[in-house]
Amino acid sequence: MATEGGIEIEIESPYALLCRAASLIPTSHYLFGLLIASLVFLYGFFECHVIQDALTGFRGSPVQLTFHSSSQIYQGVASKCKTLHGRYLATPWLASPHVQTTFLNFFGRPPRFSYRRQMFHTSDGGNLALDWLLKSDVTGGTVQLNTKISKDDTTPIVMVIPGLTSDSTSPYLKHLAFNIAKHGWNVVVGNHRGLGGTSITSDCFYNAGWTEDARVIINYLRQEYPEAPLYVVGTSIGANVLVKYLGEDGENVPIAGAVAICSPWDLLIGDRFINRKLRQKVYDRALTIGLQGYAQLHQPQYSRLADWEGIKKSRSIRDFDNYATCIVGKFETVDTYYRRCSSASYVSKVSVPLLCVSALDDPVCTREAIPWDECRANKNIVLATTQHGGHLAFFEGITAKNLWWVRATVEFLSVLHSSPHVHHPKKILETGHHSLPDSSIDQGPFVNVGGDGLVAAVGSEHTTNNSEEDTHNLQNQNASLSEHASEPKTAIIPETAQHSNQPESGVSNLSPASSSPVKRRLNELISRHSNLSIWLLAYIAITTSWPVVGSIIKMFYGRKIRNAPMSAGINR
Repeated sequence: MATEGGIEIEIESPYALLCRAASLIPTSHYLFGLLIASLVFLYGFFECHVIQDALTGFRGSPVQLTFHSSSQIYQGVASKCKTLHGRYLATPWLASPHVQTTFLNFFGRPPRFSYRRQMFHTSDGGNLALDWLLKSDVTGGTVQLNTKISKDDTTPIVMVIPGLTSDSTSPYLKHLAFNIAKHGWNVVVGNHRGLGGTSITSDCFYNAGWTEDARVIINYLRQEYPEAPLYVVGTSIGANVLVKYLGEDGENVPIAGAVAICSPWDLLIGDRFINRKLRQKVYDRALTIGLQGYAQLHQPQYSRLADWEGIKKSRSIRDFDNYATCIVGKFETVDTYYRRCSSASYVSKVSVPLLCVSALDDPVCTREAIPWDECRANKNIVLATTQHGGHLAFFEGITAKNLWWVRATVEFLSVLHSSPHVHHPKKILETGHHSLPDSSIDQGPFVNVGGDGLVAAVGSEHTTNNSEEDTHNLQNQNASLSEHASEPKTAIIPETAQHSNQPESGVSNLSPASSSPVKRRLNELISRHSNLSIWLLAYIAITTSWPVVGSIIKMFYGRKIRNAPMSAGINR
């Protein structure tokens, strides 16, 4: 209160004046401001870069190449690749590593085609599904049902090693396989044990450092098709497996060249990274769900060999590795497993032409783990890094129908193949042959544990015709096996057969020896996969929007609490 000329004047608090003025602003203006603030927050949270792209005229950022100053692989191969010396511009409406990665796993826009499946049996009793896409399958015209690669065929073969919980049906692998086959080469995707619709039939599981299955398949392909140059592409965890294999076997690897896409490089650094921030924890949780789905498919083996209760309670990849991978693989600790299986320590021993591609904004495999100096010191390696791209995404074009890294891979392998710098192995392994009874071919539908961590029943594109099978006795002389598998000796390879789409409700035609664990859980997983997808999307939505929503709720209820005593006083 103040007195002026004998008249008492009530002076209102400046804060009350501000509140009164604020109340005069229309609610629509507040909502518009809230929308702008939310967009700014989400733009930063999702690490969007469309504004930066617009400011540069949507020219994209140049690809950075790291290589040895006297590298013949760079001088004779990479220097001739226009893709590697160009610029990468992400699809404008996907200009975020998180949006790109999520879009790839949930949609991906993969080309439509059918694989030809062959079953590969290792001497320890394991089953591996080899899914082929021949150049004749995508060139148009009538596809021959019994088309088979002859032993004297000189058409290059590209073997693909999938990422964690991925198989041949993953969108990014279908992009890769289709473009390689369209280029005129043959492609084979070597699915990991227990994936691609196959069951675990031995006490051996794959992990981030398990190179033996890749080694056995590569040796088989080299012996079966000695005239066909063999190349290998690894993606994500498959890239880690590939680089580790190349380092382990050095000059003796029977391949002409290789490409590693989005490798985690150092698993220990990756483990620290994926648990650092909320954004990365979402990926960690999603991948853990995928690993748990994989374990559930093969519960009898995991229940016997690992800690099943711990697997069910796992909330991170590290938890799963602690309760499953380390126990089965007999690693002392999780950190021991990560150190021994990281490919970064094998980079210096790579002796074949190798292109490595990584995005600096990869939300799963951090740039901190990239072995820059080791790649620069090895004359056989060219490291290509882009500012953007996400994890295995790299969408380009306004329609997002193409992946930049796929184009870069096809061009690099093509130039390498026509150059004198292809790798020639010093020794070639020999194999023997003998007949075994026929073996059935897995066909759909089968359970797919996607790279996004979701488990879904997929209508297989495999419809097989009866075919003769030859058994090839394969002697692996390059490396000793772990305690879970003896040296591979035999491989049953049925003749390739044409596949057509089957409805998701089709009946699986797995062989009795390999189908029982899968069939017992197939119906359960089919009923659960939709719920898993919905709950994962809800989880991502809540965690990403909570800072904004929480602030609104707090402001709303805070105002009501402050107004309550004032209202009570007025009533009195």
